[in-house]
Amino acid sequence: MFNLPTPDELKKHRKMLGLTQAELARKAGVSQPLIARIEAGDIDPRLSTISKIVDVLKRKEVVVNLPVEEIMKSPVLFISPESTLKEASKLMEKHGISQLPVVSDGRQLGSISEELVVNEISFTKPEKIAEKKVKDVMKGGFPTVGKDANISMVSKLMESSSVVLVVEMGKIVGIISRADFMKLM
Repeated sequence: MFNLPTPDELKKHRKMLGLTQAELARKAGVSQPLIARIEAGDIDPRLSTISKIVDVLKRKEVVVNLPVEEIMKSPVLFISPESTLKEASKLMEKHGISQLPVVSDGRQLGSISEELVVNEISFTKPEKIAEKKVKDVMKGGFPTVGKDANISMVSKLMESSSVVLVVEMGKIVGIISRADFMKLM
C-alpha cells in the first residue's frame, strides 16, 4: 500500500521544490487559501484534491532533477575575440540569438550581446564600427556547469545570467538559455 502525505510533508515538499502556495494552487487547479488550510491541517481535503496536489509536486520534482543535457543546445555557436562587431552582429542576426560566448582555444573569454553592439554603435564613429573587435567591447563570460548538473542547479544561476554554458572536461559542449527553461513549463 501507500501512505498519503501529511499536511506538514506537503508543505515541506512544496518549499523544497521552490513553489509558493499560489503557484502550487494554480498548477493544481485549486485556490491558494485551500492550499494554506491543507498545509495548516485545518481541513480534511478530498482525495481528488490531494491527488492533484501530489501530481503537481511529482511533475515539478522530475523537472528539477532533469539533467541539463536533456535541454541544452549543442553545438554551441561562439565567436572569436578577434572577430569584428559586424561579424558578431551578422552571426547573431542569422541565428536569431541575442548573445554569444567569446571563445579562444576552446576556452570562454567573455560574452558579446546585441545590447553591447548597439551601445558601442552610439559611441563610435560609423566608419570605425565595422573594424572594432569583439575583444574591445566584450563583457564577462557566462556561468558554467558540468554535464552532470541538473536543472535545479542551473535555475539558481539563471537568476543572475540569461545563459549558462555546459562543459565537459573543460570543453564547452552545450548552452542553456532562459527560453530553453520556459519550454519546461
